[in-house]
Amino acid sequence: MDWISLIWLLFLLSAMLPALRQWLLERAREAAIREIEQARHSRVITLIHRQETISLLGLPLSRYIDIDDSEDLLRAIRLTSPDTPIDLILHTPGGLVIAAEQIAHALLRHKAPVTVFVPHYALSGGTLIALAADQIVMDPNAVLGPVDPQIGQWPAASVLSILEIKPLASISDETLILADVARKAVSQVCNTVAEILMGNGMERERAETLAQVLSSGRWTHDYPISVEEARAMGLPVSSEMPEAIYRLMSLYPQPRQRRPSVQYIPVPYRRDERPTRGEVA
Repeated sequence: MDWISLIWLLFLLSAMLPALRQWLLERAREAAIREIEQARHSRVITLIHRQETISLLGLPLSRYIDIDDSEDLLRAIRLTSPDTPIDLILHTPGGLVIAAEQIAHALLRHKAPVTVFVPHYALSGGTLIALAADQIVMDPNAVLGPVDPQIGQWPAASVLSILEIKPLASISDETLILADVARKAVSQVCNTVAEILMGNGMERERAETLAQVLSSGRWTHDYPISVEEARAMGLPVSSEMPEAIYRLMSLYPQPRQRRPSVQYIPVPYRRDERPTRGEVA
């Protein structure tokens, strides 16, 4: 084999290597999903958003819940028999309200039990989806978030607050239009959350109160709702996360363009192997 042929062979192998790695990763994910399904006798669906990379430019691309997600997830639910439980693994910063609402209502209509697993976070629209589950299983350090709507880059509740602190005559027409849209958005999301909670058996008064808390802009949009706070709200939250869920999540790594920020030896340590707080190594 001459040098030119060897160079071409190396070039072809290097071009095929990313595709081979992705194929192997997909097979590993399918095997992990099958393992959970067999153990729990359920249909496992994942809605996992990681920051991805545009292959041409190498730029980060943030993912969020969109219409494509709702179409795929609704199809998965349709392919699941009514007597088969659904396990939905959620890892998302949120996204389009209409897509999250479609998914939540589809889960509510499923006759068998629905469990949502939150290993790290399910914010905004992710929380809206989680509210439709019969049970929410969260890692002890995982969080949910408020579902208050956003108008463009602004929280709807903050846009509405302008009407309370400034005379109408001093507010621009554009801001008044945004405030009108914001009022409608808050009302719509509040009604949707209450409807979802009542669909899961929560009494009307309690559901409407909780819907108001989650959608009215009481907190900033990135406020973390912990396991304890979610339980105090009356949500059906458990912290018994199966190890198989963590193993599956490890198969969705963030693309790494630089040195990783977090490093550790990826094996479990026993009590007698490492010094504890206050001890000297």
